[in-house]
Amino acid sequence: MDQETALDLVKKGSTVLLLDVPQFTLLGIDTQMFSVGPMFKGIKMIPPGIHFIYYSSSNKEGNEFSPMVGFFISTRSAEVVVRKWNPSEERLVQISEEEEGRYSEGVRCLEFDSHLGPYVLNQYGEWKQLSNYITESTIEKIEPIGGDITIAYESGLIEVPKTAMEKQLIEQLKSNTFSKLEREEHYKHGCYYTPIPNSVNHKGISAEELTAINLDKTKLLEKILIKDYGGEEDSLLGELQFSFVAFMMGQSLEAFKQWKSFVILLFSCIEAPLKTRTRLFSKDFFPLVLDSSVVDGDLPYWVRTLSSRTRKLKVLLETALGWDFADDEDDEFSPVIVPCDEVN
Repeated sequence: MDQETALDLVKKGSTVLLLDVPQFTLLGIDTQMFSVGPMFKGIKMIPPGIHFIYYSSSNKEGNEFSPMVGFFISTRSAEVVVRKWNPSEERLVQISEEEEGRYSEGVRCLEFDSHLGPYVLNQYGEWKQLSNYITESTIEKIEPIGGDITIAYESGLIEVPKTAMEKQLIEQLKSNTFSKLEREEHYKHGCYYTPIPNSVNHKGISAEELTAINLDKTKLLEKILIKDYGGEEDSLLGELQFSFVAFMMGQSLEAFKQWKSFVILLFSCIEAPLKTRTRLFSKDFFPLVLDSSVVDGDLPYWVRTLSSRTRKLKVLLETALGWDFADDEDDEFSPVIVPCDEVN
């Protein structure tokens, strides 16, 4: 793109200023991932709207990484979001309003421009398909205290480690800085997801009726929609997308369990409007899950089986419902690796 167009995008787009992030840190925004170099100070030319920032700090050699940490942000045109690396906590933290104001003014004066990696705009469409129902209200309702979503807070979700990898993961999480912070702060760090019951229990109805209700969970879906989402289907889809993004990008087990509960519920609703179920899967859904490289090898074995189950689900939808998921390599999800140390 020409210099005038680029400058216009820099001024109108949002900027995320990320100060003092250690070299070799893996840092992503939406479906893009950066390898942090010595000059990196953030990301520019970001389309206004909802975004997900996630990162994994590295050792000095750049060959071992900590558990992924992520958080959602909502930006407006020309807005500057500032985070600073806290070396003792090994995470990005917010700074005072006064400091943020000074740094924001510096960004608007282009003082940091040569240190900012550009948002890859041709990847924005893929992100929108994964997040178009997530709103500021969705984030405010679900995000944890402090905003950080990380598997490091979720060691309790693996009650009985079965494999050597799960046992190793548990030990890693218990010794992680985030786990120590959680014990010190004495409050819940998990997301506030909507409870999704596995079954329906009704008193005063026959066994046949109870079986029918649990085979077709349309009534349960309708009850949840009214009780927890005020009848707004888009709000439910927003939480569905929130949990999917937090699982796939943020590697959160809690998010995986919530997303899986939604999928089981929606595919157990025989008479529910097809609108909800067809909107459950964007055209990029299956390529995203089937790309095993997206899921980190340190996740427990039962999470990694998602890929094989998704293949079976894809075949089922194609044969039973006649849905067409054309394999188009150009449309598949693939994180964009941008070498930020090349930013001059």
